[in-house]
Amino acid sequence: MSALAKLIVQKEQLLARLEADPAPNEPAEIQALLAKIETALKLLEPQGAPLASGE
Repeated sequence: MSALAKLIVQKEQLLARLEADPAPNEPAEIQALLAKIETALKLLEPQGAPLASGE
C-alpha cells in the first residue's frame, strides 16, 4: 500500500472515531492527528492535481 493510500485510510478511520462519540479528551487529539495527515497529503499531492478523496 502506498504512503498516500495509508494516509487516506488513517484519515477515514480518524473521522469515523470522531463521529463515534469519542471520550472527552479524544476530539482534540483526533483533530491534531487529522491536521498532520492533511499536511502530509498536501505534501504528497502532485502540483496542480487535487486529491481524489473529495476535497
